[in-house]
Amino acid sequence: MSDDTVAQNDNSAEKPEDISPEAVAPEPAEAEAALVNEVAELAQKNAELNDRMLRLAAEMENLRKRSERELADTRTYAVTGFARDMLTATDSLSRALSMLPAEARETADGSLKSLIEGIDMTEREMQRLLAKHGVRPIEAQGEKFDPHKHQAMFEVPDPSQPEGTVVQVVQPGFSIGDRVLRPAMVGVSKGGPKSAPAHKKDKHD
Repeated sequence: MSDDTVAQNDNSAEKPEDISPEAVAPEPAEAEAALVNEVAELAQKNAELNDRMLRLAAEMENLRKRSERELADTRTYAVTGFARDMLTATDSLSRALSMLPAEARETADGSLKSLIEGIDMTEREMQRLLAKHGVRPIEAQGEKFDPHKHQAMFEVPDPSQPEGTVVQVVQPGFSIGDRVLRPAMVGVSKGGPKSAPAHKKDKHD
């Protein structure tokens, strides 16, 4: 190979100083912009993950509270049907005792006295067991009539009582937890003065 050929090949080769810096590495501004975009994307993904975690934690807390409420309701109201049956039985015992005149109960002796005492003790024990399971009597006598707790059976003309006052209880009512198990059957006053407001301001104040 001639010297001229070698010289020509040497001249055709690119010299390092002839290579543009842009071809070797990107501009610093472009690299910085790419880094900023990457950081922004990571920050957005992090925010999305935090939001998901917070939502999941809130859902788990709501589920826990709902489960606790349902469990508490199950414990409180599981005996509702049985409690109603128990009330029917206690009503029968109460009626049996009420049929006996007070004089007969006081003068009873022997087997009759034992029978009366047995019925009385049984009724009280059944009431105790009902109370143990959250069954409570509903206040009625002398209270203002409440259609959610009382069932009006008749009206009683009584001007001495504010109108709408429970003046007679025919059958006691009971509640279990926050629910009415059985409304009280009552007689309500009619014709008396209107019930006074709960908080009536004195004119002289």
